[in-house]
Amino acid sequence: MLTLLFDGIAYGMLLYLMAIGLSITMGLMNFINLAHGAFAMVGGYALVLLMQHAGWPFLLCVPVAFVLTACLGLVLEVTLYRRMYDKPHLDQVLFSIGLTFMAVAAVDFAVGSTQQLVQLPDYLKGRTEWWDGALGMGHYRLAIIFVCVVLAFALQWLLVNTRYGAQLRAAVDDRTVASAMGIPVNTIFMTTFAVGSGLAGLGGALSAEVLGLDPTFPLKFMVYFLIVVAVGGTSSLTGPMLAALLLGIADVAGKYYVPKLGAFIVYAVMVLVLMWRPQGLFARSNA
Repeated sequence: MLTLLFDGIAYGMLLYLMAIGLSITMGLMNFINLAHGAFAMVGGYALVLLMQHAGWPFLLCVPVAFVLTACLGLVLEVTLYRRMYDKPHLDQVLFSIGLTFMAVAAVDFAVGSTQQLVQLPDYLKGRTEWWDGALGMGHYRLAIIFVCVVLAFALQWLLVNTRYGAQLRAAVDDRTVASAMGIPVNTIFMTTFAVGSGLAGLGGALSAEVLGLDPTFPLKFMVYFLIVVAVGGTSSLTGPMLAALLLGIADVAGKYYVPKLGAFIVYAVMVLVLMWRPQGLFARSNA
């Protein structure tokens, strides 16, 4: 039971890491980017290809995957996404879904449809047993939890306690007034989008060994990212983290105890939560 709980927490943290960028673009930038999973896939393939063909160590490939994906997000924000900020949400959805299918086709053509394997370093392959096997903690999953917790606190501090966070909130509230006050709105949005894309790439790199990696990755996990953001709400970064933990534990426990239902448990949790709190479980009240 404790092992299932631990594995559910690790899975939930992976979902959070990959979905937090979507929460930033939807909640802070008011842009629906359904191509978010494609950025996660790019991060995963960056790690795999650098390890397999360049011989780089795992711990070096992980931050490089973040940087490469952030740079890709920056380029696409300047050339494509910026033109879509003022468009209706339906246009944003169709645009980003189109990018997703283009990314899937491009990766399938360039790399192939075979699922990629990640060779972890020896010090991350181990497993520690506690209380006569009642709790088994894989070292890699423990490292994932640690990284995600550190990032969650760092992002929350960045958005609440820094000048950048204040400028971002001002730009979201009223872009025209923010520009008139001297805030570089385009630069703020570009940076935010790049960081969100980089976080997706980081999540994709860290999840490649756990979730598997193939060209259909963005399509398989797009719904999970949306569920995390919908259940957690977009008014804070804490909500998606708690929602991801809830859904990760529910998914792992459901597949273990009721394997025939599969992912149905996650969708059932989502429906029940949204019936109770349509704005998300942890959304701020407007009252």
